[in-house]
Amino acid sequence: QLEFITPFQLYFNPDLIFRKFQIWRLITNFLFFGPLGFSFFFNMIFLYRYCRMLEEGSFRGRTADFVFMFLFGGFLMTLFGLFASLFFLGQAFTIMLVYVWSRRNPYIRMNFFGLLNFQAPFLPWVLMGFSLLLGNSIIIDLLGIAVGHIYYFLEDVFPNQPGGKKLLLTPGFLKMVFDTPEEDPNYNPLPEDRPENQPRDQEQNQQQQQH
Repeated sequence: QLEFITPFQLYFNPDLIFRKFQIWRLITNFLFFGPLGFSFFFNMIFLYRYCRMLEEGSFRGRTADFVFMFLFGGFLMTLFGLFASLFFLGQAFTIMLVYVWSRRNPYIRMNFFGLLNFQAPFLPWVLMGFSLLLGNSIIIDLLGIAVGHIYYFLEDVFPNQPGGKKLLLTPGFLKMVFDTPEEDPNYNPLPEDRPENQPRDQEQNQQQQQH
């Protein structure tokens, strides 16, 4: 908005990525949601709301799995972008998050601007219809729904089918970076690492029990 950089430096362009090595475009095309306006704030609200609800809901305590969903979705969208003339994929990413949340919360009743009442699984389609009313192309919304469905099917549906198994395995290095290791119940912290407000007689009792 301050014109330090332009959208032309951010958009997805396979030719510039692979021939000019402008690798940053693989990430920046997800970060631009258009000029300030209703569509921009609409995307920001939904991105924040459903990203937060996923993180605090089905991904609570599973930060590495949450990040892996980001990487998996971004990879599929980028792969599709190689064969289609799509310049910015941020809106598709938002729809993917909304789709995954809606399928994992199928019985929640939604109200859209006080006009429509529906079950949560219909939310991505309602958003796509609203995007169409705003004059936007629905291709990007369909891409987000498709990628969201692929993730949901591989993560939640197929492993529970007869003969099915979990195909999306979060890499170990992501778990090492993002997931805090479980605390050892036998671990005894050093005196200087203990909370300062711990009563002194409680510390002495613990030391006596250890001896």
